[in-house]
Amino acid sequence: MKLLTAFRLASTGLSVQRTRLNVTAMNLANAHVTRTLEGGPYRAKNLIVQAAPLTPELADKLGELADKLETPKVIALVDDQSPFKEVYDPAHPDADERGIVRYPNVDVLTEMVDLLAASRAYEANLSVVTVTKNLALKTLEILK
Repeated sequence: MKLLTAFRLASTGLSVQRTRLNVTAMNLANAHVTRTLEGGPYRAKNLIVQAAPLTPELADKLGELADKLETPKVIALVDDQSPFKEVYDPAHPDADERGIVRYPNVDVLTEMVDLLAASRAYEANLSVVTVTKNLALKTLEILK
């Protein structure tokens, strides 16, 4: 595999994981927002990622290995359709006539686990870039 191809493959993974980190951070930041511009509480967002075939440029460079590889691709950012959390708090400014406040459908524990998983995957892709860079530098040293 050529070095630039390894960089390209790792960069697609870095891009997807960065997007995952951003979406998870957005969900955590809005975990207690009960009023949005659209009306109602914040609705958690989910990222849909799909394995996509390699671009023709990468497939040509990889040869027969290209049939076995796919790159991650962000397909969509969708709203989580799970129900909102309802808490009895009549003193809250967003409480309805029954004293119920609807809170976002963000599960903080799940989001934290997703944040850790995305950061580990980002680190793994970054390691690929670092190792590939070091390999290129060692190759240049040998050629001197």
